[in-house]
Amino acid sequence: MKILSIESSCDETAAAVVEDGRIVLSSVVASQVEEHRLYGGVVPEIASRRHAESISGVVKEALTQAELTLDDIDAIAVTFAPGLIGALLVGVNFAKGLSLATGKPLIPVHHLRSHIAANYITHVKLKPPFLCLVVSGGHSHIVMVEDYTKMKVIGETRDDAAGEAFDKAARTMGMPYPGGVELDKIAELGNERAYSLPHPTVADSPYDYSFSGLKTSVINLIHNAEQKGNTIIKEDLCASFRRAVVDCLTENLFRAADDLGVDTVVAAGGVSANTLLRRELARICTEKNMKLYVPRVSLCGDNAAMVGAQAYFEYMSGNVADYDLNAVATLPIDYR
Repeated sequence: MKILSIESSCDETAAAVVEDGRIVLSSVVASQVEEHRLYGGVVPEIASRRHAESISGVVKEALTQAELTLDDIDAIAVTFAPGLIGALLVGVNFAKGLSLATGKPLIPVHHLRSHIAANYITHVKLKPPFLCLVVSGGHSHIVMVEDYTKMKVIGETRDDAAGEAFDKAARTMGMPYPGGVELDKIAELGNERAYSLPHPTVADSPYDYSFSGLKTSVINLIHNAEQKGNTIIKEDLCASFRRAVVDCLTENLFRAADDLGVDTVVAAGGVSANTLLRRELARICTEKNMKLYVPRVSLCGDNAAMVGAQAYFEYMSGNVADYDLNAVATLPIDYR
């Protein structure tokens, strides 16, 4: 089954053709990073306008790269939630138009579910059940993936997401957007024990995260040093901050894995590309004799190939939309 998939939940306009949820025939991404870098972050109105300008060309290019026409496509898939509402609407309405014009089924895909599905492309034999750490700029979840479309949230952030904390800390240190990527590179050169930073926990929920206090702590440290004329060693602070975030992520994840008796751990989302996180996940899984799956770095960020992968399993479970499908800014991953 060949699915043409569309992704426009934030600042990447993407389209892909994926076969049977595992084989990528084409994948095209039009990035807006350079433009949003001027403002230090994503400007929703600009993102929506650029999606509208790019989406037709991106979809055509995906079909061209796959050497297919719309007649060869079996279904149209699109990210409908969650994300920036204006950005989502561009993709949803374009997909609805294609579906209506061609008579092909329309498959609605949840953005976080598709991040998990990036692993089905990288690891073609991976099947649920497994425990997944979903970490991105807007989300930090521990999800029990019971089946391809049946999921249960075990833990989640109470405030900031890990990716958001990385980006804001990096911005305070003068790094360009997207700061989390730059912070990760600089951290490789530093001493991660140079600065003492908190490891916040949530008293009434051992699997939930809280990154707001950690983010505020590093920002205050920087501001206090500036006011006193003290020198901050950027490489060391990046390394120390990255270590604190990764420790929080892995401690809760493996606490949940131990408590649930899980032996397979998966990572997904933009932050799953973080160098230290990948190393720590591999190290701990080796120590605990657990299986670990992480997506290729090229599939960690937003793309349409992961949407097409998840769309196949959504379709097989009977999840097909009518033409009244609308974009939804916020929707839990375990929606029914």
